[in-house]
Amino acid sequence: MKSRTGFLVLAAALLITFAVVVSEGVQLIATGDPAGIGIGVCALVIPAIGGWFLWHTVQFGRRSELLARELDAEGGLPADELVRTPGGRIDRASADAVFARRQAEAEAAPDDWRVWFRLAVAYADAGDTPRARRTMQHAIRLHTTPAAERV
Repeated sequence: MKSRTGFLVLAAALLITFAVVVSEGVQLIATGDPAGIGIGVCALVIPAIGGWFLWHTVQFGRRSELLARELDAEGGLPADELVRTPGGRIDRASADAVFARRQAEAEAAPDDWRVWFRLAVAYADAGDTPRARRTMQHAIRLHTTPAAERV
């Protein structure tokens, strides 16, 4: 729950910042000065891009959580079978072994979103966040796209 609260606080701060930047951008455009207009337009574009990224991040989190809840209801969430160091860090060899198993499961059932979800968790446990995110996005696509459309 800590990470969700932290995310919400940061998202709120980002939205306030966007509002301030847009306000300043409008004021710069209103000056009529060509340089002010150019900077003002940029000040409007940057929050729009940031808002787009924020929206997609929130959607990704909501969809991932939906898959996790559905998998939990089915009793299919991956168990924490990782060996940890005395300091609590995940043992690399343990993460690699679990990852190899999850990857084999995904290769055996490429159309099952559940195995891709578990593979995404294994990527995250192995510390490969970009691949974990891409794999989770694939699991979300498999979950939301009917099998007949997946060709």
